[in-house]
Amino acid sequence: MSGQFTMYSTPWCGYCHRLKSQLDREGIVFDIVDIEQHPEAADLVMSVNGGNQTVPTLVYADGTAQTNPSLAQVKAKLAEQVA
Repeated sequence: MSGQFTMYSTPWCGYCHRLKSQLDREGIVFDIVDIEQHPEAADLVMSVNGGNQTVPTLVYADGTAQTNPSLAQVKAKLAEQVA
């Protein structure tokens, strides 16, 4: 099953690990892509972050993105998409 958004991350990113744990606890389903393993994903991350490889970057089905969001920001975005 595909997730509600894609999280672009790296294995060493502490912010990514924290957000992933919070999302897992909330039962929020998402896809995860390691930008170090997928150079095209790093290009996408840079395109939404002014040329920076800032992670975690979340990209939603509607094409919008959030960079290093809080759990509350993610939940608000998901609620907005349902409304």
